[in-house]
Amino acid sequence: MRRVRFAPSPTGSLHVGNALTAAANRAFGDWLLLRIDDTDLSRNVEGGEQDILRDLEWLGISWDEALRRVDAAL
Repeated sequence: MRRVRFAPSPTGSLHVGNALTAAANRAFGDWLLLRIDDTDLSRNVEGGEQDILRDLEWLGISWDEALRRVDAAL
């Protein structure tokens, strides 16, 4: 089994590069981890995580597990 991950920062809607990365990971992996990396708090926007989830759903990209990582020390 090929496990892959997609780890965007919640800074708003997906841009084309992130969308392509997510689509490629879903296509080449058997199992996709969606990991929201909330490590740069100064760049985050309110609702950014929900925007990412909405965009992935609109693109038809599903994930097998999701987690949220918050670490302001990084």
